[in-house]
Amino acid sequence: MTVRIGVLALQGDVREHRRALEEVGAATSAVRTVADLAAVDAIVIPGGESTTMSRLLGVFDLYDPLRAALAGGLPAYGSCAGMILLASEVLDTRPDARCLAAIDMTVRRNAFGRQVDSFETDLHVAGIDGAPVRAVFIRAPWVERVGDGVDVLARVPAEAGESAGTVVAVQQGVTLATSFHPEVTGDLRIHEHFLSMVRRG
Repeated sequence: MTVRIGVLALQGDVREHRRALEEVGAATSAVRTVADLAAVDAIVIPGGESTTMSRLLGVFDLYDPLRAALAGGLPAYGSCAGMILLASEVLDTRPDARCLAAIDMTVRRNAFGRQVDSFETDLHVAGIDGAPVRAVFIRAPWVERVGDGVDVLARVPAEAGESAGTVVAVQQGVTLATSFHPEVTGDLRIHEHFLSMVRRG
């Protein structure tokens, strides 16, 4: 049975996520309306600009339906800005920005710095077999608190300096989030992991 994964298509790395998901065997579609949302088995919230995406969720009347779908068990994966939107609390964001509270965690927006502070590193991600995952961080958030029931999947390695030990990948039930952008590296293992989560239900 084919799994259909929607990618929230208001702003951000929509095409890259769809390509990666299709390469691992999922059908994909763009989600811009409530009808689009109702037609998918899971959703990806891509990297982009979290405050812009938060505002557009309101413009497109998607915020309440998406939050309700997530609360009802719709599997979700968020990368970078998507992680921010999936959080229950966001630090260093605009006063009018809203999050979806799908993962019990506190996230700090742009925690690693500005665009010029973007970097790559190798991460050991729990549940991902084989070589370390090459992680690309672009104006990325990090996780400052996780609640009960949230599994920490990856932390920044010791050689990364002052950010060493910072939480950058988490999972709570059928909801996955990473600070980094696997959709830009060609390594499909994070998307494979998410697809297997969706299939397990």
